Amino acid sequence: MPLYECVFIARSEISPQQVEAIADQMTEVLAQGGGEVRKREYWGLRALAYRIKKNRKGHYMLLGFEAPPAAVQEMERQLSLHEDVLRELTVRVEELDDQPSAIISRRSDDRDRSFRGPKPAGRFTSGRVRGDDREEFRARSRDELDLDMEE
Repeated sequence: MPLYECVFIARSEISPQQVEAIADQMTEVLAQGGGEVRKREYWGLRALAYRIKKNRKGHYMLLGFEAPPAAVQEMERQLSLHEDVLRELTVRVEELDDQPSAIISRRSDDRDRSFRGPKPAGRFTSGRVRGDDREEFRARSRDELDLDMEE
């Protein structure tokens, strides 16, 4: 049987449990058609590139499955009729990866990069270095300033 990956975007107003329920319904539709879901990932609530049906965010879900074409068509039909699903895309693939998808692995990498390290020297300073003994950087007393003003 051919292998497929399907990503669908659900409205932001629903909960993640409701998104899981939609995925459960699609799993059941595929099982009735003789298919089997092998991979399932919830990518979370993410910003959309552009507004879709007045929504700026959406819940993303990935399903990786093996199914006959008739079951895939029925699943796509069910997703297109569901009122909480904004978009869906199903693609035939050669193989399903057991590893987490790029979205999930990138999210874990972002947590590791939260500390960016110290600022580079001299980039965000005024050019003055602490402890500089040059005359133009030394603090002047009021007496010296008054003498300069008189001259």
